[in-house]
Amino acid sequence: MLDKISKKILMELQCDGRISNVDLAGRVNLSPAACLERVRKLHETGYILAYTAQLNPHLLDVALLVFIEVVLDRTSPEVFEEFKHNIENIPEVLECHMVAGGFDYLVKARVKDMNAYREFLGKTLLQLKGVRGTHTYAVMEEVKNTTKLPIH
Repeated sequence: MLDKISKKILMELQCDGRISNVDLAGRVNLSPAACLERVRKLHETGYILAYTAQLNPHLLDVALLVFIEVVLDRTSPEVFEEFKHNIENIPEVLECHMVAGGFDYLVKARVKDMNAYREFLGKTLLQLKGVRGTHTYAVMEEVKNTTKLPIH
């Protein structure tokens, strides 16, 4: 269980992963040495997985965000494993989640535009072994997009 200070450290790092240790220590009322040790322990125990940069998809010409429901032709462990292995190697795919319900996987992907999406769908996604069908939702407006987790 995390104490109040460790939770504050995690909240601050979610807002600014590039914050200096001195500034972070000041924000959570610790000495720099104690703060550095806390952050190290948060890494070691798996609370902090990685540091990344959020990039602008419009400037990188991948502005179209799509969510794709994927239905597999069979629901066997072998088909699931092969799909997972193949989807991990597709750069356009940002997220892929196995779900319960009327389809097997929900895929989040970014491409340049609708023409690029049609090509991605036909030449990449539908070519994966085991894929029986898809249903696509093109995002018209991103209302909220965050990687920040709620910390209570």
